[in-house]
Amino acid sequence: MKSLKFVKIHGIGNDYIYIDGINSTINKLSDLSIKISDRHFGVGSDGLIALLPSQKADFRMRMFNADGSEAEMCGNGIRGLAKMIHDHGFSKKKQLTIETLAGIMELELTLKDNKVSMVTVDMGEPILEREKIPMIGEPGHVIEETIELEDSVKFELTAVSVGNPHAIIFVEDVDNFPIEKYGPLIEKHPLFPSRINVEFVKILSSNEAKQRTWERGSGETMACGTGATAVTVAGVLTGRLDSQSTIHLLGGDLMIRWDKQTNHLFMTGPATEVFKGEWYY
Repeated sequence: MKSLKFVKIHGIGNDYIYIDGINSTINKLSDLSIKISDRHFGVGSDGLIALLPSQKADFRMRMFNADGSEAEMCGNGIRGLAKMIHDHGFSKKKQLTIETLAGIMELELTLKDNKVSMVTVDMGEPILEREKIPMIGEPGHVIEETIELEDSVKFELTAVSVGNPHAIIFVEDVDNFPIEKYGPLIEKHPLFPSRINVEFVKILSSNEAKQRTWERGSGETMACGTGATAVTVAGVLTGRLDSQSTIHLLGGDLMIRWDKQTNHLFMTGPATEVFKGEWYY
């Protein structure tokens, strides 16, 4: 029987299993993610993240959802990776660059008792063009566009990509919204050839919002960092939010800032290690 060492880290409840792909070769990451993420027969997580060497940045990240599908980026996941890198001795740098499928991300680490407590991620520029999200239809931005579902229910959505695609829908009662019904219907709607993450959001004030996320490939999650970033963009575009906002998620809060001078998005939030162990297979 073989064993694989891992670390479990969460970002405000969005939890991932982290493995070292620098000092060991790990095959079939997609299959491993399905098995190790299972909350009954595995370790239990929203997915799997592998730390890998990079020729373009300090490190490279590959991230897989619980269903084995590979995602371009993960805001909460990359903060956890920064914590793994620092706290487990891969690097002691307080500024890191990490290669992802969405590009190279720049991270700034905040330490407490020589451990990473908070991480700020430069998420880059928002992608608003329909064809780049991707979403089927005429070119242009998707702002409060009506989508009709198979049960004839209609929603107005704003589509934003921050390395991975998000559909943001503003609702009045987010706490009782039937996300388990409408989340998968929107995720797999024919308009989205690569599927899509879905955020249901209630505006609390001009700089606060409450978010629930149906995450592509994982279902509802406690938090979504790229989602919170996309929510801020959608809030600004629709006149609901300021460019610097606090987004309240089921697992905690994220601070998002859209710098209009650089057009870059910055996400700040915690990363918490839960435990480390060995997976037998």
